[in-house]
Amino acid sequence: MQRPAWRQALAQAFTDLPSLLAYLEIDPSALADTAHADRQFALRVPREFATLMRKGDPDDPLLRQVMPDSREMAPTPGFCADPVGDRHAKGSPGLLHKYHGRALIIATGACAVHCRYCFRRHYPYTGGTATPRQWREILDYLKADPSIEEVIFSGGDPLMISDHRLKAWLEQLQGLPQLKRLRLHTRLPVVLPQRITPELTGLLQSCRLSTVTVIHANHPNELSPAVEHGCQKLTEAGTRLLNQSVLLKGVNDDSETLARLSKRLFEIGVMPYYLHLLDRVAGAAHFDLDESVILRLQRQLHAKLPGYLMPKMVREIAGEDSKTPFQSVVELPGSRHTPG
Repeated sequence: MQRPAWRQALAQAFTDLPSLLAYLEIDPSALADTAHADRQFALRVPREFATLMRKGDPDDPLLRQVMPDSREMAPTPGFCADPVGDRHAKGSPGLLHKYHGRALIIATGACAVHCRYCFRRHYPYTGGTATPRQWREILDYLKADPSIEEVIFSGGDPLMISDHRLKAWLEQLQGLPQLKRLRLHTRLPVVLPQRITPELTGLLQSCRLSTVTVIHANHPNELSPAVEHGCQKLTEAGTRLLNQSVLLKGVNDDSETLARLSKRLFEIGVMPYYLHLLDRVAGAAHFDLDESVILRLQRQLHAKLPGYLMPKMVREIAGEDSKTPFQSVVELPGSRHTPG
């Protein structure tokens, strides 16, 4: 049986830095030492995504997201292995239960691209992933809590699993009468748009649950015609499309880029959803921004965009009941006012 095209494309991904830099026509001497960082968290970049990077530019914003950096090895106060409290939110092996009404399934530890800022780069996937053996326990957990109306597939990236396995899981989830919504959090429609197969869209179209697909794009240059085509296919399958981004120093930390991202997302049928402040995971401190800079960006972005294109700027804080909004303080004549 022939492998799906997306599997073949995945097998051709760049997994060593010299090959990626040679393809991009970048002299390795122009970059800081990366060897130790690459050994700690391996490089992986689909060729489809690499084609969107500017050749000869070591500061390309897409390259910055995947480039190992020696600064990842330096311990930084306030940065840790589990910044969002995943390890304390396990409902059963492979399932996290943080928020009321919804539960998150770690479908796999695999990703098509290794983003250097990933908040799960240190997650213990061994024993913490929804294997077929653990699936019965996950279903039992969901059945025992009728308040859970929504299941979120995450990872890794849930679309790294086969359509066959996804179909089997969806069939069993649809048998739980309390479930009303299914959410997929995935970067594959952006970095490997070949993954949007007729089999996948058929599964989503036939699912009785209301489906939401949350893609992950951080920069407008990521939204190629192939990504647009994939998003169109997902929309035709009846799934609502949202985007979440991460605010990253040197990648998208200017209001013009963020405004272009929101507008381009809307053009391809995706609504801006979240703009996450960086999760303070060990190894990602070089992407962090001062709150004064974040505040300025928020105000500038509000001035550039209509309200419906303004993503919610949030931070995830371990132990909180929901994402925490980043609230700007607006000074009014003679008073201070904090928007509610």
